[in-house]
Amino acid sequence: MIYPLMPLFLSGVLGANASFIGAIEGAAESTASLLKLASGWWSDKVRKRKPLIVLGYGIATLVRPFVALASSAGMVFAIRMADRVGKGIRTAPRDALLADSTDPASRGRAFGFHASADNAGAVLGPLIAFALLRYFDLSLRNVFWLAAIPGVIALIVLVVAVREVPHTREPRDPAGRPAPGLASGESLGRRFWAYLGVVLLFTLGNSTDAFLLLRANQLGVAIALAPILWAMLNFVKASAGTWGGALSDRLGRKPLIVAGWLIYAGVYFGFSRATEAWHAWALFAVYGLFYALTEGTEKALVADVVSPAKRGAAFGWYNLAIGLGALPASLIFGTIWDRVSPDAAFLFGATLALVAAAAMTFVAPGRALRVSPK
Repeated sequence: MIYPLMPLFLSGVLGANASFIGAIEGAAESTASLLKLASGWWSDKVRKRKPLIVLGYGIATLVRPFVALASSAGMVFAIRMADRVGKGIRTAPRDALLADSTDPASRGRAFGFHASADNAGAVLGPLIAFALLRYFDLSLRNVFWLAAIPGVIALIVLVVAVREVPHTREPRDPAGRPAPGLASGESLGRRFWAYLGVVLLFTLGNSTDAFLLLRANQLGVAIALAPILWAMLNFVKASAGTWGGALSDRLGRKPLIVAGWLIYAGVYFGFSRATEAWHAWALFAVYGLFYALTEGTEKALVADVVSPAKRGAAFGWYNLAIGLGALPASLIFGTIWDRVSPDAAFLFGATLALVAAAAMTFVAPGRALRVSPK
């Protein structure tokens, strides 16, 4: 409910420019990523994931609605930072717990399903926000207050239903040997670090999606329709996410990631040339395929190439790379937007995605690991 309205609230109500919006998003994500590394490492050390997951979701649930009280972009910045602290604490242990809970042969499908479920909620939220804005004539601030309700419900489900899973067993192949391609319990391995470097390269061109919403508004998509546009994007992500993850179990992680990054490059190039409102709708729909092919697949590949005992740290490093790239990515994109043109900013993102896709062909296993735990 909140995310698709945030850039419009910042620019239209509080008067923030594109560079400041980029700084907010980039700094928030970078802060979260540093905490993801620490919380992931700690969950490996204490062999407990759930307490950190509950703490992280609890912080976010508490602070997010207070955007409704913000009277300046600086206040939004502080609230957004606190929200991302919660995300930083929960994300790596949550991803590791999901990997701990699933068979390696269906790991891509599991992470794809998780992404689909998350995105399904992101479909319903914007639709509710649209209804509240259009039919109940509520202000953006009132919508932000009401967003606390689903957050509290989610926290209750987490506390009651989620269970801890032992995560120290090494996967083995059908003959009982240690699974190929896994790092030792004390090292994440060269394959993991090479993969992480390429992910960081891609992330440098992957600025916040807030800029896509701003671009759509420039192309003629009304503010009241922004939640619908965001819901459509997440509908595509939710509908195809499980399929994309499962496809990586059959075809391998690398082909799916490369294909997704090429789609990303094509969408950003399209936004640099778009001139009509319907262009934004079409590009947002195609953009959903990028997420469907990569969201679950990238995380499944992390779990494929590291020891179960180091998964928390591995997911922490993975998210740290994304977060460290997020700040310069959004700052660079926003600066190019303000000082050159939106078209030039989107071309920059498309170019880096193409370079990263080419580099990805030289790292990581070409196919998923086919093993079963014993």
